[in-house]
Amino acid sequence: MINNIEKVFKDRKAMPIGKYKNSAVLVLLQQVNGEEHVIFEVRSNKLTHQPGDVCLPGGMIEEGENPRDTAIREAMEELNLSLDEIQYVGELDYFISPYGMFMYPFIGKTNKIEIEPSEYEVDHIFTVPLKFFMEQEPLLYNMEIGPTNQEGFPFHLINGGKNYKFRNGILKEYFYEYNNYVIWGFTAQIIKTFVDILKKEMN
Repeated sequence: MINNIEKVFKDRKAMPIGKYKNSAVLVLLQQVNGEEHVIFEVRSNKLTHQPGDVCLPGGMIEEGENPRDTAIREAMEELNLSLDEIQYVGELDYFISPYGMFMYPFIGKTNKIEIEPSEYEVDHIFTVPLKFFMEQEPLLYNMEIGPTNQEGFPFHLINGGKNYKFRNGILKEYFYEYNNYVIWGFTAQIIKTFVDILKKEMN
């Protein structure tokens, strides 16, 4: 048995326990009147998933594709950009959501001024000065997450039963308001991470 165990685990690469969806997004920067702006999309109301939400260009990672290529491909498709109109800058820290998703953010820039996004996926785009995020702290709401549906749970199998002290987690929900747009959820989390890294490295 030990020989089989050694054979199985000798060169095995670790993976996350459980099934996760993998996605990638691009924080795409654009010069507007000599100032760095971040491009945001408002998702088409024709979409079944999160219609009308503000988001960054991005989507699900396809089989055999790496996260960086996904972020660039999705930006090309959603914003009707060619590969030479996107300059890759670097990567951000990735985000593991409590809803079973790995999200890999990257930084890019484009020199294209007039962008006409895909009508199928994007209702319209807008830009926000990077300076706004550097100076404006977002609204923070600490959302509790934990065991809510306890029907059928085998409490009799654990010490303490229904009085067991389950851990409750906190999901930080950030909200930025800019010109009647609300940037929140994972999008705001990524922007906050981007800005925090910039502030730390620039000080």
